[in-house]
Amino acid sequence: MESMETEYFKNYLEQQLEELISRAESTVKLLCKDDEYASDPLDRATLDNGRDNTLRFRERESRLIRKIKTTLLKIEEGDFGICEACGEDIPLNRLMARPVTAYCIRCKTQMETRERAVGG
Repeated sequence: MESMETEYFKNYLEQQLEELISRAESTVKLLCKDDEYASDPLDRATLDNGRDNTLRFRERESRLIRKIKTTLLKIEEGDFGICEACGEDIPLNRLMARPVTAYCIRCKTQMETRERAVGG
């Protein structure tokens, strides 16, 4: 992969990471603030339900943060864009669609096929 392409992905992922961390910090502040105003049991139940949904969404974002950090480390080590299963270069169009991917489409498809076979 060319250094200009790698630099693009690095900048993109760093920006995405900053946004995700900022949202996580805002969520913590919001959840702490919500506790101050929930004295009525019905209000408390509504807040708890909203909080559960927010926390589920933030958990998904937390997993994405971990993937972004792993991908940034790969960029630093020069391993970005290389399939972890077959060692081949991951096509640029796949990286554009999913920059945090660790597998080429062929290997990922094979993995998903095996997972479905075992799981169902």
